Amino acid sequence: MKKLFYKCIDLITVLIDFFYPLFGWLFSIQMYRYAVCGSINCITSIGAYFIGFHYVFREHSVHIWNNIYLSAPIAADYLFGLWISFPIGFMLNRYVVFQDSELKKHIQLYRYFLVTVSTLMLNYVILKISVEKLHIFPTFAKIITVLVLILYSYLLQTKYSFK
Repeated sequence: MKKLFYKCIDLITVLIDFFYPLFGWLFSIQMYRYAVCGSINCITSIGAYFIGFHYVFREHSVHIWNNIYLSAPIAADYLFGLWISFPIGFMLNRYVVFQDSELKKHIQLYRYFLVTVSTLMLNYVILKISVEKLHIFPTFAKIITVLVLILYSYLLQTKYSFK
């Protein structure tokens, strides 16, 4: 099973690297792999969100405790999508993007978790301030937020999680 896993990782890396010559003038190999793996994980997250929202939670709020509910979109994102995208994102980062990291896997996982949680909180704060305080159109606010978080996440993953 372990052999199959590493063969899959090698195949993913070869497929990703196949297109690197098109972007080599723009990115280092690590930054390129990070962008591709992030895109793969983003697509996976959106797919998981769709399945969670429509089929798992059936577009209904989720009762948590007493009078506490999560709306279906939030439940689909945090209770379903995140549980799928988090391990995929970690594995792609560990085995494809940051292959040279010498940190132990459990330390990388813990740090990756911390970066993910901080990114989720920053996402909320930046969007809230951008839309409600700065009155930026929500779609533009989301684009700005995503760009800030990509840079933030890349720097933290490079300098902290997988250094």
